[in-house]
Amino acid sequence: MDFSLTSEQESIRDSIERICRDFDDAYWLKKDREGGFPFDFFDAMAANGWLGICIPEAYGGSGLGVTEAAIMAQAIAESGAGMSGASAVHINIFGLNPVVVFGNESQKQRMLPPMAAGKVKACFAVTEPNTGLNTTQLKLRAARKGDRYVVDGQKVWISTAQVADKILLLARTTPLEEVRRPTEGLSLFYTDFDRSRIRVHEIEKMGRKVVDSNELFFEGFEIPVEDRIGEEGKGFEYILHGMNPERILIAAEAIGLGRCALAKATAYAKERVVFNRPIGQNQAIQHPLAKNWMALEAARLMMMSAAWQYDKGLPCGAAANAAKYLAGEAGFDACQQAVMTHGGFGYAKEYHVERYLREVMIPRIAPVSPQLVLCFIAERVLGLPKSY
Repeated sequence: MDFSLTSEQESIRDSIERICRDFDDAYWLKKDREGGFPFDFFDAMAANGWLGICIPEAYGGSGLGVTEAAIMAQAIAESGAGMSGASAVHINIFGLNPVVVFGNESQKQRMLPPMAAGKVKACFAVTEPNTGLNTTQLKLRAARKGDRYVVDGQKVWISTAQVADKILLLARTTPLEEVRRPTEGLSLFYTDFDRSRIRVHEIEKMGRKVVDSNELFFEGFEIPVEDRIGEEGKGFEYILHGMNPERILIAAEAIGLGRCALAKATAYAKERVVFNRPIGQNQAIQHPLAKNWMALEAARLMMMSAAWQYDKGLPCGAAANAAKYLAGEAGFDACQQAVMTHGGFGYAKEYHVERYLREVMIPRIAPVSPQLVLCFIAERVLGLPKSY
Protein backbone atom coordinates (compact mmCIF):
# COMPACT_ATOMS: atom_id res chain seq x y z
CA MET A 1 0.00 0.00 0.00
CA ASP A 2 1.44 3.38 -1.08
CA PHE A 3 0.37 6.46 0.87
CA SER A 4 2.44 8.93 -1.15
CA LEU A 5 1.05 11.17 -3.88
CA THR A 6 1.88 10.33 -7.48
CA SER A 7 4.00 12.79 -9.46
CA GLU A 8 0.83 13.93 -11.27
CA GLN A 9 -0.95 14.54 -7.97
CA GLU A 10 2.02 16.47 -6.60
CA SER A 11 1.99 18.56 -9.78
CA ILE A 12 -1.70 19.36 -9.24
CA ARG A 13 -1.06 20.44 -5.65
CA ASP A 14 1.95 22.55 -6.64
CA SER A 15 0.07 24.23 -9.49
CA ILE A 16 -2.87 25.16 -7.25
CA GLU A 17 -0.49 26.51 -4.62
CA ARG A 18 1.24 28.70 -7.25
CA ILE A 19 -2.07 30.18 -8.38
CA CYS A 20 -3.16 30.80 -4.80
CA ARG A 21 0.01 32.76 -4.00
CA ASP A 22 -1.49 35.66 -5.97
CA PHE A 23 -4.47 35.61 -3.58
CA ASP A 24 -2.90 36.02 -0.17
CA ASP A 25 -4.29 36.72 3.29
CA ALA A 26 -4.61 40.43 2.51
CA TYR A 27 -6.75 39.63 -0.54
CA TRP A 28 -9.16 37.40 1.39
CA LEU A 29 -9.28 39.82 4.33
CA LYS A 30 -10.34 42.60 1.95
CA LYS A 31 -12.94 40.34 0.33
CA ASP A 32 -14.22 39.30 3.75
CA ARG A 33 -14.74 42.95 4.66
CA GLU A 34 -16.23 44.15 1.39
CA GLY A 35 -17.92 41.06 -0.01
CA GLY A 36 -18.40 40.46 -3.72
CA PHE A 37 -17.71 37.26 -5.61
CA PRO A 38 -13.96 36.62 -6.18
CA PHE A 39 -14.16 36.79 -9.98
CA ASP A 40 -10.39 37.21 -10.41
CA PHE A 41 -9.70 34.08 -8.35
CA PHE A 42 -12.35 32.12 -10.27
CA ASP A 43 -10.93 33.33 -13.60
CA ALA A 44 -7.38 32.37 -12.58
CA MET A 45 -8.53 28.82 -11.84
CA ALA A 46 -10.39 28.70 -15.15
CA ALA A 47 -7.48 30.10 -17.15
CA ASN A 48 -5.24 27.35 -15.81
CA GLY A 49 -7.76 24.65 -16.70
CA TRP A 50 -8.63 23.49 -13.18
CA LEU A 51 -12.39 24.03 -13.12
CA GLY A 52 -13.03 20.96 -15.24
CA ILE A 53 -10.78 18.62 -13.29
CA CYS A 54 -13.45 15.89 -13.06
CA ILE A 55 -15.17 16.54 -16.39
CA PRO A 56 -14.18 14.03 -19.11
CA GLU A 57 -11.57 15.19 -21.60
CA ALA A 58 -14.06 14.75 -24.46
CA TYR A 59 -16.05 17.66 -23.02
CA GLY A 60 -13.19 20.02 -22.23
CA GLY A 61 -12.15 18.76 -18.81
CA SER A 62 -9.15 16.92 -17.41
CA GLY A 63 -10.94 13.61 -16.81
CA LEU A 64 -9.33 13.08 -13.42
CA GLY A 65 -10.80 11.44 -10.33
CA VAL A 66 -12.22 12.57 -7.02
CA THR A 67 -8.80 11.96 -5.44
CA GLU A 68 -7.25 14.66 -7.63
CA ALA A 69 -10.23 16.98 -7.03
CA ALA A 70 -9.80 16.51 -3.27
CA ILE A 71 -6.10 17.38 -3.52
CA MET A 72 -7.08 20.52 -5.41
CA ALA A 73 -9.79 21.48 -2.87
CA GLN A 74 -7.47 20.94 0.09
CA ALA A 75 -4.73 23.03 -1.50
CA ILE A 76 -7.12 25.93 -2.14
CA ALA A 77 -8.40 25.99 1.44
CA GLU A 78 -4.93 25.46 2.91
CA SER A 79 -3.55 28.46 1.03
CA GLY A 80 -5.59 30.75 3.28
CA ALA A 81 -8.46 31.03 0.80
CA GLY A 82 -10.42 28.81 3.15
CA MET A 83 -14.06 28.18 2.37
CA SER A 84 -14.24 31.51 0.54
CA GLY A 85 -11.95 30.26 -2.21
CA ALA A 86 -13.07 26.64 -2.14
CA SER A 87 -16.77 27.49 -2.34
CA ALA A 88 -16.19 29.84 -5.26
CA VAL A 89 -15.21 26.90 -7.48
CA HIS A 90 -16.82 23.98 -5.65
CA ILE A 91 -19.72 23.35 -8.05
CA ASN A 92 -17.43 23.61 -11.09
CA ILE A 93 -15.21 20.87 -9.68
CA PHE A 94 -17.87 18.19 -9.32
CA GLY A 95 -21.34 19.75 -9.42
CA LEU A 96 -22.26 18.51 -12.88
CA ASN A 97 -21.37 14.88 -12.18
CA PRO A 98 -25.08 13.93 -12.64
CA VAL A 99 -24.83 15.26 -16.21
CA VAL A 100 -21.62 13.28 -16.80
CA VAL A 101 -23.20 10.05 -15.51
CA PHE A 102 -26.88 10.37 -16.43
CA GLY A 103 -27.09 13.04 -19.14
CA ASN A 104 -27.54 12.17 -22.81
CA GLU A 105 -24.86 12.97 -25.37
CA SER A 106 -26.55 16.17 -26.51
CA GLN A 107 -26.73 17.44 -22.93
CA LYS A 108 -23.09 16.60 -22.26
CA GLN A 109 -21.97 18.47 -25.38
CA ARG A 110 -24.12 21.46 -24.48
CA MET A 111 -23.67 21.67 -20.71
CA LEU A 112 -20.20 20.44 -19.79
CA PRO A 113 -17.69 22.46 -21.90
CA PRO A 114 -18.88 25.89 -20.67
CA MET A 115 -18.61 24.70 -17.05
CA ALA A 116 -15.13 23.26 -17.58
CA ALA A 117 -13.96 26.48 -19.24
CA GLY A 118 -15.37 28.67 -16.48
CA LYS A 119 -17.65 30.46 -18.93
CA VAL A 120 -20.68 29.87 -16.72
CA LYS A 121 -21.34 29.85 -13.01
CA ALA A 122 -24.01 27.64 -11.54
CA CYS A 123 -25.87 27.13 -8.29
CA PHE A 124 -27.25 23.89 -6.88
CA ALA A 125 -30.76 24.08 -5.41
CA VAL A 126 -31.93 21.19 -3.21
CA THR A 127 -32.64 22.34 0.36
CA GLU A 128 -36.03 23.79 1.28
CA PRO A 129 -37.01 25.78 4.38
CA ASN A 130 -39.36 23.18 5.87
CA THR A 131 -37.56 19.94 4.99
CA GLY A 132 -33.93 20.44 6.00
CA LEU A 133 -32.01 17.19 5.49
CA ASN A 134 -35.22 15.20 4.85
CA THR A 135 -34.78 15.49 1.08
CA THR A 136 -37.54 13.01 0.22
CA GLN A 137 -40.10 15.50 1.55
CA LEU A 138 -39.23 18.28 -0.91
CA LYS A 139 -42.27 20.30 -1.93
CA LEU A 140 -41.07 22.59 -4.74
CA ARG A 141 -43.24 21.57 -7.68
CA ALA A 142 -42.30 21.24 -11.35
CA ALA A 143 -45.52 20.56 -13.29
CA ARG A 144 -45.25 19.23 -16.85
CA LYS A 145 -47.08 21.38 -19.40
CA GLY A 146 -46.39 20.22 -22.94
CA ASP A 147 -42.70 20.57 -23.74
CA ARG A 148 -41.94 22.52 -20.57
CA TYR A 149 -42.07 22.24 -16.79
CA VAL A 150 -43.47 25.10 -14.73
CA VAL A 151 -41.83 25.49 -11.32
CA ASP A 152 -43.28 27.12 -8.22
CA GLY A 153 -41.95 27.02 -4.68
CA GLN A 154 -38.97 27.91 -2.54
CA LYS A 155 -35.37 26.84 -1.89
CA VAL A 156 -32.97 27.98 0.80
CA TRP A 157 -29.21 28.10 1.49
CA ILE A 158 -28.38 28.23 -2.20
CA SER A 159 -24.80 29.39 -2.80
CA THR A 160 -23.69 31.65 -5.69
CA ALA A 161 -27.26 32.42 -6.83
CA GLN A 162 -26.34 36.13 -7.01
CA VAL A 163 -23.87 35.44 -9.83
CA ALA A 164 -25.21 32.18 -11.32
CA ASP A 165 -25.94 31.77 -15.03
CA LYS A 166 -27.31 28.24 -14.55
CA ILE A 167 -29.15 26.28 -11.88
CA LEU A 168 -29.02 22.57 -11.05
CA LEU A 169 -32.45 22.04 -9.52
CA LEU A 170 -34.11 19.12 -7.74
CA ALA A 171 -37.90 19.43 -7.91
CA ARG A 172 -40.94 17.27 -7.28
CA THR A 173 -42.62 16.30 -10.56
CA THR A 174 -45.05 13.85 -8.96
CA PRO A 175 -46.85 14.81 -5.72
CA LEU A 176 -45.84 12.86 -2.62
CA GLU A 177 -49.30 11.38 -2.21
CA GLU A 178 -49.10 9.81 -5.68
CA VAL A 179 -45.80 7.92 -5.32
CA ARG A 180 -45.15 4.50 -3.79
CA ARG A 181 -41.97 5.62 -2.05
CA PRO A 182 -40.99 9.17 -1.06
CA THR A 183 -37.70 8.83 -2.97
CA GLU A 184 -39.72 8.65 -6.20
CA GLY A 185 -41.23 11.55 -8.09
CA LEU A 186 -38.25 13.92 -7.82
CA SER A 187 -36.57 15.09 -11.04
CA LEU A 188 -33.28 16.83 -11.73
CA PHE A 189 -32.86 19.79 -14.10
CA TYR A 190 -29.95 21.88 -15.33
CA THR A 191 -31.17 25.05 -16.96
CA ASP A 192 -30.80 28.81 -17.37
CA PHE A 193 -31.20 30.94 -14.25
CA ASP A 194 -34.09 33.16 -15.28
CA ARG A 195 -34.12 36.08 -12.85
CA SER A 196 -37.46 37.32 -14.15
CA ARG A 197 -39.03 34.16 -12.65
CA ILE A 198 -36.72 33.54 -9.68
CA ARG A 199 -36.62 36.03 -6.84
CA VAL A 200 -33.27 35.89 -5.02
CA HIS A 201 -32.96 37.04 -1.42
CA GLU A 202 -29.44 37.02 0.04
CA ILE A 203 -29.00 35.72 3.58
CA GLU A 204 -26.65 37.62 5.87
CA LYS A 205 -24.43 35.08 7.56
CA MET A 206 -21.54 34.43 9.89
CA GLY A 207 -18.71 34.00 7.40
CA ARG A 208 -17.68 33.43 3.78
CA LYS A 209 -19.08 36.78 2.72
CA VAL A 210 -17.58 36.56 -0.76
CA VAL A 211 -19.76 33.58 -1.73
CA ASP A 212 -23.41 34.48 -1.30
CA SER A 213 -26.08 32.25 0.27
CA ASN A 214 -29.70 32.80 -0.67
CA GLU A 215 -33.37 32.03 -0.49
CA LEU A 216 -34.94 31.45 -3.91
CA PHE A 217 -38.60 32.03 -4.72
CA PHE A 218 -39.85 30.43 -7.97
CA GLU A 219 -42.95 31.87 -9.61
CA GLY A 220 -43.95 30.32 -12.94
CA PHE A 221 -40.32 29.46 -13.74
CA GLU A 222 -40.27 27.48 -17.01
CA ILE A 223 -37.79 24.72 -17.83
CA PRO A 224 -37.60 23.07 -21.28
CA VAL A 225 -38.01 19.30 -21.22
CA GLU A 226 -34.60 18.93 -22.86
CA ASP A 227 -33.03 20.40 -19.69
CA ARG A 228 -34.25 17.51 -17.54
CA ILE A 229 -31.38 15.17 -16.65
CA GLY A 230 -32.22 11.50 -17.15
CA GLU A 231 -35.68 10.11 -16.51
CA GLU A 232 -38.52 11.93 -14.83
CA GLY A 233 -38.95 10.91 -11.21
CA LYS A 234 -35.41 9.59 -10.70
CA GLY A 235 -33.70 12.77 -9.58
CA PHE A 236 -33.18 11.61 -6.01
CA GLU A 237 -31.24 8.59 -7.28
CA TYR A 238 -29.13 10.87 -9.46
CA ILE A 239 -28.10 13.26 -6.68
CA LEU A 240 -27.30 10.33 -4.39
CA HIS A 241 -24.58 9.41 -6.88
CA GLY A 242 -22.87 12.72 -6.16
CA MET A 243 -23.31 12.83 -2.39
CA ASN A 244 -20.25 10.77 -1.50
CA PRO A 245 -17.88 12.83 -3.69
CA GLU A 246 -19.38 15.99 -2.19
CA ARG A 247 -18.64 14.74 1.33
CA ILE A 248 -15.08 13.89 0.28
CA LEU A 249 -14.48 17.36 -1.19
CA ILE A 250 -15.97 19.09 1.85
CA ALA A 251 -13.70 16.98 4.05
CA ALA A 252 -10.68 18.00 1.97
CA GLU A 253 -11.61 21.67 2.36
CA ALA A 254 -12.06 21.36 6.13
CA ILE A 255 -8.68 19.63 6.41
CA GLY A 256 -7.02 22.32 4.31
CA LEU A 257 -8.49 25.10 6.42
CA GLY A 258 -7.52 23.30 9.63
CA ARG A 259 -3.94 22.88 8.42
CA CYS A 260 -3.81 26.54 7.45
CA ALA A 261 -4.97 27.55 10.94
CA LEU A 262 -2.50 25.17 12.56
CA ALA A 263 0.38 26.66 10.55
CA LYS A 264 -0.62 30.18 11.62
CA ALA A 265 -0.88 29.13 15.28
CA THR A 266 2.45 27.30 15.20
CA ALA A 267 4.27 30.25 13.66
CA TYR A 268 2.77 32.62 16.23
CA ALA A 269 3.68 30.27 19.10
CA LYS A 270 7.31 30.33 17.96
CA GLU A 271 7.47 34.11 17.62
CA ARG A 272 5.37 35.41 20.49
CA VAL A 273 7.43 35.94 23.65
CA VAL A 274 5.74 36.23 27.07
CA PHE A 275 7.55 35.90 30.42
CA ASN A 276 10.84 35.98 28.49
CA ARG A 277 10.18 32.80 26.50
CA PRO A 278 8.29 31.79 23.37
CA ILE A 279 4.77 30.78 24.31
CA GLY A 280 5.23 27.65 22.20
CA GLN A 281 7.73 26.42 24.80
CA ASN A 282 4.82 25.79 27.15
CA GLN A 283 3.11 22.41 27.01
CA ALA A 284 -0.24 24.11 27.48
CA ILE A 285 0.32 25.61 24.02
CA GLN A 286 2.24 22.70 22.45
CA HIS A 287 -0.01 19.81 23.36
CA PRO A 288 -3.30 21.10 21.92
CA LEU A 289 -1.52 21.95 18.66
CA ALA A 290 0.06 18.50 18.55
CA LYS A 291 -3.40 16.96 19.02
CA ASN A 292 -4.70 19.14 16.18
CA TRP A 293 -1.97 17.85 13.88
CA MET A 294 -2.76 14.22 14.68
CA ALA A 295 -6.50 14.68 14.23
CA LEU A 296 -6.05 16.45 10.89
CA GLU A 297 -3.69 13.74 9.63
CA ALA A 298 -6.13 11.01 10.65
CA ALA A 299 -8.97 12.82 8.88
CA ARG A 300 -6.82 13.28 5.78
CA LEU A 301 -6.06 9.57 5.61
CA MET A 302 -9.76 8.74 5.90
CA MET A 303 -10.57 11.32 3.22
CA MET A 304 -7.97 9.94 0.83
CA SER A 305 -9.17 6.39 1.51
CA ALA A 306 -12.74 7.43 0.69
CA ALA A 307 -11.60 9.13 -2.53
CA TRP A 308 -9.60 6.06 -3.53
CA GLN A 309 -12.61 3.82 -2.91
CA TYR A 310 -14.85 6.06 -5.03
CA ASP A 311 -12.37 6.23 -7.90
CA LYS A 312 -12.05 2.43 -7.84
CA GLY A 313 -15.82 2.04 -8.08
CA LEU A 314 -16.06 0.56 -4.59
CA PRO A 315 -18.83 1.27 -2.04
CA CYS A 316 -17.58 4.29 -0.12
CA GLY A 317 -20.55 5.62 1.85
CA ALA A 318 -19.11 4.79 5.26
CA ALA A 319 -15.66 6.17 4.43
CA ALA A 320 -17.02 9.34 2.81
CA ASN A 321 -19.30 10.10 5.75
CA ALA A 322 -16.58 9.28 8.28
CA ALA A 323 -14.14 11.53 6.41
CA LYS A 324 -16.62 14.40 6.44
CA TYR A 325 -17.24 13.95 10.18
CA LEU A 326 -13.58 13.59 11.19
CA ALA A 327 -12.47 16.48 8.97
CA GLY A 328 -15.25 18.76 10.15
CA GLU A 329 -14.40 18.15 13.80
CA ALA A 330 -10.61 18.27 13.32
CA GLY A 331 -10.82 21.41 11.19
CA PHE A 332 -13.03 23.16 13.72
CA ASP A 333 -10.81 22.19 16.65
CA ALA A 334 -7.69 23.41 14.83
CA CYS A 335 -9.26 26.75 13.93
CA GLN A 336 -10.55 27.26 17.46
CA GLN A 337 -7.14 26.41 18.92
CA ALA A 338 -5.48 28.82 16.50
CA VAL A 339 -7.61 31.63 17.93
CA MET A 340 -6.82 30.56 21.49
CA THR A 341 -3.09 30.34 20.73
CA HIS A 342 -3.15 33.95 19.54
CA GLY A 343 -4.93 34.99 22.72
CA GLY A 344 -6.57 38.40 22.40
CA PHE A 345 -4.96 38.95 19.02
CA GLY A 346 -6.83 35.91 17.72
CA TYR A 347 -9.98 38.02 17.95
CA ALA A 348 -8.50 40.62 15.61
CA LYS A 349 -9.20 40.34 11.89
CA GLU A 350 -5.63 41.26 10.95
CA TYR A 351 -4.39 37.89 12.26
CA HIS A 352 -6.86 36.03 10.03
CA VAL A 353 -7.54 33.10 12.36
CA GLU A 354 -10.93 34.46 13.43
CA ARG A 355 -12.03 34.24 9.76
CA TYR A 356 -10.88 30.65 9.61
CA LEU A 357 -12.98 29.84 12.68
CA ARG A 358 -16.07 31.47 11.20
CA GLU A 359 -15.63 29.69 7.88
CA VAL A 360 -14.87 26.25 9.27
CA MET A 361 -18.38 26.11 10.68
CA ILE A 362 -19.59 25.44 7.12
CA PRO A 363 -17.98 21.99 6.66
CA ARG A 364 -18.79 21.13 10.25
CA ILE A 365 -22.52 21.71 9.71
CA ALA A 366 -23.01 20.97 6.00
CA PRO A 367 -23.83 19.21 3.75
CA VAL A 368 -24.84 16.68 6.41
CA SER A 369 -24.83 17.27 10.15
CA PRO A 370 -22.38 15.46 12.46
CA GLN A 371 -25.34 13.79 14.15
CA LEU A 372 -26.71 12.30 10.94
CA VAL A 373 -23.24 10.99 10.05
CA LEU A 374 -23.15 9.20 13.41
CA CYS A 375 -26.64 7.82 12.72
CA PHE A 376 -25.47 6.57 9.31
CA ILE A 377 -22.46 4.78 10.76
CA ALA A 378 -24.54 3.33 13.61
CA GLU A 379 -27.19 1.96 11.23
CA ARG A 380 -25.32 1.05 8.06
CA VAL A 381 -21.98 -0.06 9.51
CA LEU A 382 -22.81 -1.31 12.99
CA GLY A 383 -26.29 -2.60 12.19
CA LEU A 384 -28.01 -0.74 15.00
CA PRO A 385 -31.70 0.19 14.72
CA LYS A 386 -32.72 3.53 13.21
CA SER A 387 -32.96 6.15 15.93
CA TYR A 388 -34.99 8.90 14.25
